[in-house]
Amino acid sequence: MNVIIIGCGRVGSELALLLSDSGDNVTVIDTNKAAFQRLGRTFNGESVEGNGFDMDLLRKSGVESADAVVVVTNGDNTNIMAYQVAKKIFNVPKVIARIYDPRRAEVYKRFGLEVISGTTLLASMIRDKLVESRFSGFFIETRGMGIIEINVTEQFVGKTVGELNIPGEFLIATILKKNSPVIPSPATVVQHGDVLIGIVRNDSVQGIKSMFGMEE
Repeated sequence: MNVIIIGCGRVGSELALLLSDSGDNVTVIDTNKAAFQRLGRTFNGESVEGNGFDMDLLRKSGVESADAVVVVTNGDNTNIMAYQVAKKIFNVPKVIARIYDPRRAEVYKRFGLEVISGTTLLASMIRDKLVESRFSGFFIETRGMGIIEINVTEQFVGKTVGELNIPGEFLIATILKKNSPVIPSPATVVQHGDVLIGIVRNDSVQGIKSMFGMEE
């Protein structure tokens, strides 16, 4: 996959390294040349100094053959401008922009733009870490769906993922086994010390919490 990342701050540089390590072709654009130091010496992608909504610069950076553009500068206005250029002018198939202001993010979503508000995600995680004092559970609310983290108790040791999944309500997507992530099959057996990462409908959250003994 050919990916252009606009903005080489903490998020942009980390994303660039993750994608590059996965074998994707990554080009990072930033107005500040010093920002590329965050990529380190092992980064095998390209780094381009300049403005992320400059059309000539984007062409030179390969935007016309890009599969995705991610815009994560520190300014909402810059991010939405770069998003529009990549999506509307160059017709990049997948474009995602970070928007700090949650209210603006909601407005952009209503118009069909793919934006992420890190402010909302972080606030939701902190809120639910505070609420779930007994377990390290948290929810990220996104249009009716969420993510829940569940510490396995003795009651569920030996059960399979297929036995714990509830079609249409709850699906175990990942199991952390000794902090190493595993993508399970329905036959995967849950063991003591596992942490389940599941996708849950927001209106099913209370039922799932009750099922796993997560109620206070």
